[in-house]
Amino acid sequence: MLINAAICNFENNGGGDRDLWQRMHDRLASLNLHLLLRQEMWNAQDNGNELADAAEAVLGMPGFIGRECCTAVYHDPKLFTSVDEYPKTGPVWALPPTVCSFQLAGTTPGATPMIVGSYHLNYCSPTTRLAEAEWLTKWNDKWVKDGDRYVHYPALLGGDNNSYPVVGTPGDPALPVLGEIQDEPHRAHRSYLGADGVRRMDDRPDDTLRAAGLQDVARHLVATTGDTSAVAPTVDACDTHGPDARIDRIYASKQLLPAVREVEVVDMKGLSDHHTVVVRLDRDTLTEILNHPLTRAA
Repeated sequence: MLINAAICNFENNGGGDRDLWQRMHDRLASLNLHLLLRQEMWNAQDNGNELADAAEAVLGMPGFIGRECCTAVYHDPKLFTSVDEYPKTGPVWALPPTVCSFQLAGTTPGATPMIVGSYHLNYCSPTTRLAEAEWLTKWNDKWVKDGDRYVHYPALLGGDNNSYPVVGTPGDPALPVLGEIQDEPHRAHRSYLGADGVRRMDDRPDDTLRAAGLQDVARHLVATTGDTSAVAPTVDACDTHGPDARIDRIYASKQLLPAVREVEVVDMKGLSDHHTVVVRLDRDTLTEILNHPLTRAA
């Protein structure tokens, strides 16, 4: 069995267009997801939780919605049992993430839970994005005492990075040329000034997450299988913001990588300004990983 986990930035949660909202959620439901990491959950809890309740009904999954309705995590209750929710995600977030832990059905009593997090890095400040990425790394550093040992909880994190992956993966969209981005504020939003005084396109969040042992699952799949469809663009080119880009990405703790089987970018044109990314994990392999977690002496 494959476990389907997806990230989806649904532009403005439909922006009040209920027909669009319904079509997007019907599309997501058709993907047979077991985990869904959402961004831009605006107004989901208005009118007595109207959109939040409707989303759970359409998706067939309960959801945890983070602070200010910025992000959410949905899970298939037949596969995942909620263990904990972590509201203290750090002080720097413009759009707070949602982070939970889940026990996979069929694992042994001593198996470790898996941390699952949905995030949305800052749109206009590369400095803030870098700090937010640094705070995300804490979720690959969660060790919980269990008797005479500490057990590591592996993490699966995904979201809108508003920045680019480090170059070097075959098939990855080319970085924009700064001077060719017509929207001048967007040049500042998507670049940073290096120590040498040269402005560069912002890839620092990707570099930070990977330095902390959180690997881009699409990059991993290309490296291990050569399947470059995994690194298809997640936002399309436009006159003001530049060429196609792979802004939306899923990261996993290294020990989870053997479970990665497929990564698909699902075209959401006409529904959102971001495409949806789905990673498919082999359940048997994931079960084995969680049954034999990383440990260290207490």
